[in-house]
Amino acid sequence: MKVIITGGAGFVGRYLVEALVGKEEVVVFDNFSSSRRKFLRELDIKIIEGDIKNFEEVKNACREVDVVYHFAADPDVRRSLKEPLENFRIDVLGTLNILESSRLNNVPQVVFASSSVVYGNAKIPTPENAPIVPISNYGAAKAASEHYVGTYSQLYGIKATVLRYANIIGPRLTHGVVYDFYRKLETNPKELEIFGDGNQEKSYLHVNDAIDATLFAVQKTRKEFSVFNVGSEEQITVKRIADLIVSTLGLEDVQYGYSGGKIGWPGDVPIMLLSIDKLKSLGWEPRFGIEESILNTVDWLRSNRCKQGLERKRCL
Repeated sequence: MKVIITGGAGFVGRYLVEALVGKEEVVVFDNFSSSRRKFLRELDIKIIEGDIKNFEEVKNACREVDVVYHFAADPDVRRSLKEPLENFRIDVLGTLNILESSRLNNVPQVVFASSSVVYGNAKIPTPENAPIVPISNYGAAKAASEHYVGTYSQLYGIKATVLRYANIIGPRLTHGVVYDFYRKLETNPKELEIFGDGNQEKSYLHVNDAIDATLFAVQKTRKEFSVFNVGSEEQITVKRIADLIVSTLGLEDVQYGYSGGKIGWPGDVPIMLLSIDKLKSLGWEPRFGIEESILNTVDWLRSNRCKQGLERKRCL
């Protein structure tokens, strides 16, 4: 089959590309705004540099395609607070461009990367049939996109799989709390700013598990429209993440400073744990533990920043 992966040069998208190369004919569609073309240079794929906000570029890219994996997005919840219109253009209009291009090109299947934030402050653990009540612009954009995916599936017969991911971490991570803490400690090994009170408790999933779950869910999709939570069954507090990173880097006497309050920023979901019973009932389970995943991420950040000469006076 021929598949196109939007955002294929991004953090999760690149892992998906690597998982499918050699099994499918892979096309990557990316504007390289937060990634680089060189990250894909050793892979046997076709690369189309384009923007999901541009309908004509998307429509042309989706010709003679069997599956669209739509992973391009603006994933920054905090930035969506400051730039809601741009977040809408990327995450909602971009998704609609993908869907309409799929309809016009008779693409039979679309796989959409959504997020746990569509649930907002939900009961824990959160099943797929929980109410969709987002509390951030990013969450609202993902929820709106999900609804468009559902209606296009119903109206036009496109087989669609929606994947609601927990926080994804692992080697090559470029954003999020683990990355931010590492960067802050790299800059100042004596102090660490923590948003909120440090008691926010969330679930994190290794990127390799996320890719395994993605391909497993797509294979198991039988209905025209299916939704799956993709996460782990563990939670960890923000303060515990900080402690793990500080310990791993061998730092001592690090002073934590808290911004205060129960949330890190407006729109932050302080407590998150997805129910993955639906995927488990089909035979999938995560392989990596949450602390193992965090340490794996930090080890990669440390070793690769040292190799690239990006450290300051010392290599953490």
